[in-house]
Amino acid sequence: MTACSLTFLGTGTSHGIPVIGCTCSVCTSSDERDTRLRSSVLLEDGGHALVIDTGPEFRLQALKHKITHLDAVFYTHDHADHINGIDDLRSFSRHGPLRVYASRAVVETIRVRFPYALDADVVAGGRPHLLLTVIQPYETVTVGTMNVTALPILHGGDEIFAYQIGSLGYVTDCSEVPQKSVEYLRGLDTLVVDALRRFPHPSHFSLFEALGLISHVGPKHAYLTHLSHGFAHQKLEEELPPSVHVAYDGLVIPIGGENEKEKELYH
Repeated sequence: MTACSLTFLGTGTSHGIPVIGCTCSVCTSSDERDTRLRSSVLLEDGGHALVIDTGPEFRLQALKHKITHLDAVFYTHDHADHINGIDDLRSFSRHGPLRVYASRAVVETIRVRFPYALDADVVAGGRPHLLLTVIQPYETVTVGTMNVTALPILHGGDEIFAYQIGSLGYVTDCSEVPQKSVEYLRGLDTLVVDALRRFPHPSHFSLFEALGLISHVGPKHAYLTHLSHGFAHQKLEEELPPSVHVAYDGLVIPIGGENEKEKELYH
């Protein structure tokens, strides 16, 4: 894979940060890195673009980051904070259907929740035109120069997908990584991993568990995402190992090139 870039469109939990009605120090923080939309990333290789997950704020994320074209969408799972922005894909499928990749279970969920997006006979109002495609565990799909491999992981009792894209691993909403998937994550340049909170959760990594996976697979650099309001960005950044960083909305990092130093989009 040639060099591409990853933009963190959102790095928050299902609540988003600030949490509605919460007055904690993170939800009222003046540090804009503590404002976290629902988790999603954009990958671009210079000529092609894909996103992983479209949460409820996807329209706002697309406008903020001036996304005008997508070649594909990949879904990790079908929870609302990862899929409910699917209707806004209409803007990326005006000139032909947009290919959407997901597990068989997620494809079926989309068919049930959003039937109008798949019914060619529906003509009233705007709708996305989607070409749903089942991606099998450990199958690789190529988008431009980006080779995207679906890696099964556990999200509590559910099997969902993480993704390996060349030298990048994207692992969100994770409580356990099966050994076969672990092998795909070893020795990558960059690993993005779920770290919901400090104490254990039944369907997400805690900070301790996320750092354990990072240590086990040994990426050159790692970024924590899907963060709750239990973490203030600056305070957490100061306590992490030198090669581990706190992701934040708008952060852009190069993937697959020689320079792995992060660059900021608007700081």
